[in-house]
Amino acid sequence: MEFAHSDDPSLAGRHKVTAASSFVVVANRLPVDADTTPSGQLMWKRSPGGLVTALHPVMRAEGGTWIGWPGNLSETVPAPFEIDGMRLHPIPVTADELRDYYEGFSNASLWPLYHDAVQHPVFHRHWWDAYVRVNRRFAEAAAQVAADRAIVWVQDYQLQLVPAMLRAARPDLKIGFFLHIPFPPVELYMQLPRRVEILQGLLGADLVGFQRPLAAQNFLRLSRHLLGLRPRANEVEIDGRTVRAGAFPISIDVAEIESLASSEAIRTRAKQIRTELGDPQCLMLGVDRLDYTKGIEHRLMAFQELLSEGKLSVPDTVMVQVATPSRERVEHYQVLRENVERQVGRINGDFGKVGVPAVHYLHQSYSRSELAALYTAADVMMVTPLRDGMNLVAKEYVAARVDQAGALVLSEFAGAAGDLRQAFLVNPHDLDGLKDTLLQAVHASPSELTRRIRAMRRHLRAHGVNDWARSFLSALGVPEAAKALDSADSTLLNAGGEPLA
Repeated sequence: MEFAHSDDPSLAGRHKVTAASSFVVVANRLPVDADTTPSGQLMWKRSPGGLVTALHPVMRAEGGTWIGWPGNLSETVPAPFEIDGMRLHPIPVTADELRDYYEGFSNASLWPLYHDAVQHPVFHRHWWDAYVRVNRRFAEAAAQVAADRAIVWVQDYQLQLVPAMLRAARPDLKIGFFLHIPFPPVELYMQLPRRVEILQGLLGADLVGFQRPLAAQNFLRLSRHLLGLRPRANEVEIDGRTVRAGAFPISIDVAEIESLASSEAIRTRAKQIRTELGDPQCLMLGVDRLDYTKGIEHRLMAFQELLSEGKLSVPDTVMVQVATPSRERVEHYQVLRENVERQVGRINGDFGKVGVPAVHYLHQSYSRSELAALYTAADVMMVTPLRDGMNLVAKEYVAARVDQAGALVLSEFAGAAGDLRQAFLVNPHDLDGLKDTLLQAVHASPSELTRRIRAMRRHLRAHGVNDWARSFLSALGVPEAAKALDSADSTLLNAGGEPLA
C-alpha cells in the first residue's frame, strides 16, 4: 500500500479518517515498515514479530486499530490506512523526541533499571519531558479512535503513562497493559526519579500483565510502598476501581516455526551451513540483539577459557554468534559492540586456524528462514542473558528442533526458564558454572537430548502465542475478543524477519 501523507499537521485532522474501533492496540511501533519499489514509490511492508502474530486474528475479527510510530522522523506521518484487515494509525515522533523519549528515557533510563541495573541507568530531566509528551500523544490518539466501551491494549515500557492518561480522558474504556520486559523489585525501582508518575500511569489500567509472577508481585508491593494502597492477592483498589496484576508469559507461533524447520529447503540449508563451517563435531550458536543484557561477553569468555584449557578445540568445535544491530546511537551499545568485537578478535587470534575461525561473528540481521536453518544446524544453542523478560529465541530454537535433537543452554534469569525447565539451566554470572554447563550440553547423550527437547516441545505446543493473547484478554474480561483466537489462522502474518529476543 502506498504512503498517503497528510497535509494536516494536527492530530485531530488525521484522526478523523479512522473509524471508531472496538479493539485498539497501542504500541511504540506499527507492525509495518516502509519499502521503496523499483519505481520509487513508498509501500507498506508488514514487519515480523510475535505480537502482531498473536493480535492479528482479534484485530481482524473486531475491526481493530493499531496505533504506533511508523518509523519516519517527521512531524507529519502517513494518513491512517488498512492492511490485512487491520487499521493502522500512525503517530509522529520527531528526531529530538526519538533521542529523548526513546533512546533517552526509555532505553538509557528505564531499560537498564528494569533489567536489574546490569548497566548503570542514566537520568536526564529533559528526557522525562519528552516521554510525557509522546505518551500523551499516543493516549490522545487512542481516546479518539476507540469506540464506546472499547478494549484498549497498551504495550510495553515506552508507554507506561498511557493507561492513566487514557483513563482520565475515557473512563468508559476497558484498558489492559502488558510489559514485555522485566519489572524490578522495590529496591531498584525506587532509584527512578519519576517513580510515582510511572506507577500511577500503570494503575490506570484494569489489568497489568507481566512475563513472570515475581514481576506482578513487585508491582503490587510498590503500590503499597509508594502510594499506601492495600493490595490483596493479585488486586489493588484505587479511586474506586480494582486493578488486577498477573503473569502472562508470551510465546511464539509454534506451528509456523515447525513448518519452516520441516521444509526441505531449510533442512538442505542447515546441512550447507555445517559444510561451510567445516563440518564441526559441535556447532555452538548464539542469536541475540547486540544488547548488554544478553550475556554475549560472558559466553565468549566461557568459550575462550574452554579452548584455553583444552576442553574444547578448533575445528572440532566452532561458535557462531549472530548479533543483530540494536540502538546503535546509544553510547552503552557502542561500547558493547567494541568490547564484543575485540573479544572475538582475541579468540580467533589465539585459537583460530587458516580459513577456520573459532568464532564466526555476524553483526547483521537475518531472515526468519536463515535463522530456522541455523537453529536446525546448531548442536548447542546458547541463550545466556543476565536478565530477560522472556527471550523468544530460546522458544524458537526448541520449536525448530523437529528432529528431537539439540541442546538448549538457558540462563536462569530469562523468563523462558520458567517455561523451558528441561533446558540446561545456568547462572551466566558464574563463569565456571557456565563452562561446566556448556560441556554438559556438548557431551550429553542423544537419548538425554531427545528427552529434554521433547518435553519442552510439548510445553510449547500447549502454550503458543495465541494462548498468551487469549489468556490476557480473558483475564481482562473480554471473552468475546479472546474467542476470535480459537479459530485463528496464525500463519497469515508470518513473512520473514528476525526473532523477538
